[in-house]
Amino acid sequence: MDVYRTNRGNQMDYNIDSRSSKPGKAHLTNDERLDSGLDSLKEDEYNQVANEIGELRVSDVEFPRQDCYEQWKEELTEDGDTLLHLAIIHEAQEIAIKMIEHSINDPFLNKQNYQRQTPLHLAVITEQPLIVERLLKAGCDPQLVDDSGNTALHIACRQGSLACFGLLTQVCPSKLPAILNTPNYSGLKCLHLASVQGYLSLVENLISLGADINAQEQCNGRTPLHLAVDLQNLDLVRLLISKGANVNSLTYGGHTPYHLTYGRPNTTIQRELYEHTAEELRELPESESEDSDEEEEQSEDEEMYDDIQLTVPK
Repeated sequence: MDVYRTNRGNQMDYNIDSRSSKPGKAHLTNDERLDSGLDSLKEDEYNQVANEIGELRVSDVEFPRQDCYEQWKEELTEDGDTLLHLAIIHEAQEIAIKMIEHSINDPFLNKQNYQRQTPLHLAVITEQPLIVERLLKAGCDPQLVDDSGNTALHIACRQGSLACFGLLTQVCPSKLPAILNTPNYSGLKCLHLASVQGYLSLVENLISLGADINAQEQCNGRTPLHLAVDLQNLDLVRLLISKGANVNSLTYGGHTPYHLTYGRPNTTIQRELYEHTAEELRELPESESEDSDEEEEQSEDEEMYDDIQLTVPK
């Protein structure tokens, strides 16, 4: 199965955080911090660590006995990154795998840096499915969230990383329902993120895995179908309707997906939603209709008295 993505049209701001990404990683979103570790060390510290990594060979590494907690697990940078974080960030896969092998079911695998990113978060951000698989099988917890409230699966859904998505949903199936029901700190669940980005195959897979197709994001109460209308994504609208999305679902302000088509350019979406929406829910909520009537009355009053000129007696 391939990831297929449709044009998102005029994408609205859904409070997805933005941070600068590391140069050379054009495929990454701006949400992730990849300037940790060596990039943030002082010059003398950088040179020392760079030399050590350059000289390090996995075959030469001698790890202490399992009953003795390794000192290298305690090393942290000023960003709170462990050596495993650094190995993943800089894609030193052999070294990362060696560390993972010596940390089976060890809390070390779940250490979070100062942005609360685990090694698993960083492996997904840097698109390293092999490391994702090794971490999950070694006991890394996929339910941990970063400082934006995102699990590793949230990030995979936002980035459209099919390989990482597959591993995160298959290796730890017992934890999947809880992850699918977890909103990030912007109120968006995995299905919302995949919908906003227009990844139709991920949306379809999330629904088949048990994601609530009518889940409301916590800011305005929009369902994935509302978001699809917001983004004027006809293919996504049709997919969600075919999968059983509730076309009569209301936002916190009382709006159906059809209401959101008012003033939008895609008349096909408006026409198809009109046919599916209950007749009593096709009109805009009364409060908006009243506001519109008041505006019209005010406009008429202005026109009526527009030619009246006030004169001041001399």
